[in-house]
Amino acid sequence: MFEIVAQPIDLAPLIAAVSDATAGAIVTFLGTTRNHNDGRQVTQLEYEAYLEMAIAELRKIGETAKTRWPIHAIAIVHRIGVVPIGEASVAIAVSSSHRVAAFEACHFAIDRLKEVVPIWKKEHFDGGEVWIGSQTGQKR
Repeated sequence: MFEIVAQPIDLAPLIAAVSDATAGAIVTFLGTTRNHNDGRQVTQLEYEAYLEMAIAELRKIGETAKTRWPIHAIAIVHRIGVVPIGEASVAIAVSSSHRVAAFEACHFAIDRLKEVVPIWKKEHFDGGEVWIGSQTGQKR
């Protein structure tokens, strides 16, 4: 399961997608919108994506994770559009026979996603808005 969605992310389908009777671990990660950044009071985040390329890159991340760790399955979902403070903008689930592989693959997946997937984030704050992230040349 590798998806870009416009609605709130439900973690249950991701867990179901990676569930496996031989798995002893399912690790999940939820990236949520926080209310502050660089000393500013953030009111909301807004995401845009190049959909076809973003989904292809999510699949590549999953394939790479499977070659590096003995995981059973991986699912990644990213939300686009306006994401209110406190809601999930990204979710990852990884299943494996043992927890270490699942944790490491999940960590790899979120780091790689932020590096290569064409998803852009606009931060809205009191007094303005700004695009942030590696695609703009600014730090995340």
